[in-house]
Amino acid sequence: MAEPARSIVVDPGLDETIKKLTPERIESTIKKVLTKEAAARLKVYMQTCVHCGLCAEACHFYLSHDKDPRFSPVGKVKQTLWEIVRKKGKVDGEFIKNCSRIAHTECNVCRRCSMYCPFGIDMAYLLLLVRRICAQLGVVPQYLQDTVNSHAVTLNQMWVKQDEWIDTLQWQEEDAQDEVKNARIPLDVEGAEIMYSVIGPEPKFLAQLLGNISIIMTVAGMDWTMPSFDGWDNSNMAMYSGDFETMARVERKHYEAAFKLKAKKIVMGECGHAFRGAVYDGSKWLSWKQSPVPVIHAIQFYYELIRDGKIKIGKKFEQPITVQDPCNVVRGRGLGEMLRYIMNAVCEDFRDVSPRFEHNYCCAAGGGVINCGPPWKKSRVEGNRVKAEQFKATGAEVVVTPCHNCHSGIEDIVDYYNLGMHVKFFSEILVQVMEIPEGMKAE
Repeated sequence: MAEPARSIVVDPGLDETIKKLTPERIESTIKKVLTKEAAARLKVYMQTCVHCGLCAEACHFYLSHDKDPRFSPVGKVKQTLWEIVRKKGKVDGEFIKNCSRIAHTECNVCRRCSMYCPFGIDMAYLLLLVRRICAQLGVVPQYLQDTVNSHAVTLNQMWVKQDEWIDTLQWQEEDAQDEVKNARIPLDVEGAEIMYSVIGPEPKFLAQLLGNISIIMTVAGMDWTMPSFDGWDNSNMAMYSGDFETMARVERKHYEAAFKLKAKKIVMGECGHAFRGAVYDGSKWLSWKQSPVPVIHAIQFYYELIRDGKIKIGKKFEQPITVQDPCNVVRGRGLGEMLRYIMNAVCEDFRDVSPRFEHNYCCAAGGGVINCGPPWKKSRVEGNRVKAEQFKATGAEVVVTPCHNCHSGIEDIVDYYNLGMHVKFFSEILVQVMEIPEGMKAE
C-alpha cells in the first residue's frame, strides 16, 4: 500500500538551494561530516540499534500522526542518515531536501526518545548530524537560516541594533517604576553578582518581561547587571540549524560579556534552548569541559528567591493553572521539582500534567522547529496533537511555560485546537502575586 503523501510546503531554503548542489559536493560534504566530526560515536549507535521501534512511543510526531512509522525516531533516521551511510554519500539534491524537511521540521531533538531506547542511543544526535550535513550544503529552511544570519551579523537572533536594545531597557525600566519606584535595569556594572541575559525576542516582541525582571530583582535586593553591548542575547538558533561555527561564536560572545563585566554568575531568562546552548552544546563545541562562568536558569533562580524568602507571596494566583516542562531544563537539567515548588508556592489551584517531569511531551516548537517559520506551522501543530490532549485533560485555564519556544509553540497549539487557555511566563504570574514592600511602592 502506498504511503500517504505529506503536505507540500514551499520553502526557498530547501527548494532553491538544492539546485546549486552537485553530486561531488554532496558526497564530499557528507564524507567530511561523517569521518571528521562523527566517526566512532555514529558507528557505535548505528551498529547498536536493533530497529526495535521502542523509541516510537516517545515521539509526539509519531503519536500525533496515528502512529505512522515514518514519524517515529527510528523511522526518521532510517529515511535519512541510514540511507546516507548505506549509499556512502551518493545521494542527490532531492534526497537532501527530504532530509532537511525531516530533520529540521519533524524532529525537535528533544531527546525523549532516548529515554525509551533500551540501549540509550541518542536519536537526537543522529538527526542533528543530518542537520549538520544539510547546513553544510546550504539546505536549511529559509526562516531558520535568516535567524542564523542575524546571529552571525548582529550576535542576536532578531536583528536588534545596540541603540534599540538600550532604548528598550530604558523604556522597561521606566515602566517598572510605575510599580516599584526605585526599580532599575543596571547596565555594565562591573563585579555584579549576576549578569542577567535574555533571548532576542524579548526586546523585539516581549519587552514587558524585561520590566518584570527589574521589579523582581529590585524587590529581592539582588546585585545584578545587564550588558549594553553584544553578548546580551543568550539564544542560539545556529545550534539547531547545524551551523556549529556560528553557534560557537555566539556562545563565546555571551561568555565574553560576563568576563568583561566580571560577573560572578549568569542568570538566564525563561528559555530552555538558550540554556542548552550555553551549558551543553555550545561549550562542548568550544572544547570547554564545563561553562567558564556558572549559569543558572530562571526556574532555579525563582526557586531560590522564594525558598530563601527574598520574594514573598502576598496572595496566590487563583485560576486553575498547569505547567509545561521545557525539555532542555527538565529532561536535560532535572529542574522539574524546582518548577513544581515555585508553581505550588504561587498558585492556589495547580493542576499538574501527565506524563510530567522528564517524561513530559515536547512543546513541538523547540529544537529550532518553530524558527522554520510560517510555512511549517501547520505541520508543527498537527505534529503535537497529544500535547493539546494532555493540556485539555487538566481542565486548567492557564498554562505556565518557562521557556520562549514552549510559550510560542503552546500558544499555537492552544489556538489550533481551541483549548481556550491563556499562556504565560512564570515571571508574569510572580509579579502579579508577590509582595511589594510599602516603602518600594510607586506613589
